[in-house]
Amino acid sequence: MATRTRLTPEQRREQLLAFGVAWIADKPFGELSLDLLAEHTGVSRGLLYHYFGGKQEYQYAVLQRLSDDLFEATAPVDHPDMVHRMRVSLENFVAWVRNHRTAYDEFVAVARGGGSPEVAEIYARGRNALTDRIFESATTEELAVYGIADSAATRLFARGWATMVEDVVTAWLDEPGDLTEDQMIDAFTLSLGGILGLVAS
Repeated sequence: MATRTRLTPEQRREQLLAFGVAWIADKPFGELSLDLLAEHTGVSRGLLYHYFGGKQEYQYAVLQRLSDDLFEATAPVDHPDMVHRMRVSLENFVAWVRNHRTAYDEFVAVARGGGSPEVAEIYARGRNALTDRIFESATTEELAVYGIADSAATRLFARGWATMVEDVVTAWLDEPGDLTEDQMIDAFTLSLGGILGLVAS
């Protein structure tokens, strides 16, 4: 007779967040609720309130998990060349968005729609973490090779560049035309260096 594995509170919470991320992959985000979670997982409502506090808190936690997953998926590889690290991160970004397209579109739409400051904050915090990592994963000497300096202004422009990348990638996934993925990533890499080099000059 098989024994049932008892999950730790952290493991159970991770399981519930994974359910939420999977749910918004093909169903409306607004339908995600603790009632739905209890129905599909068999976890009591009381325990769900203990973990998350309420419906909105659960929804925010799911979006935070989605943002964290993206951050982990695009982590810089161990390579001495900064441009190579950037290209691999961009390739992983495109692959991640392709594999999580519906959930990602829903997240961005809710964040940019202006209806929820909390979701907008989760989105902005995640995007800023991604672009700040460009600077934090490179040495001052590496940045200087490409005429880039780490400053508030260059980080601001990097965040604007990231929004452009998001929009181009989602549009390209819908209709790539004659633009290859390599060409798109080349353009992203060159445009970032050009923008940040101009800001630093």
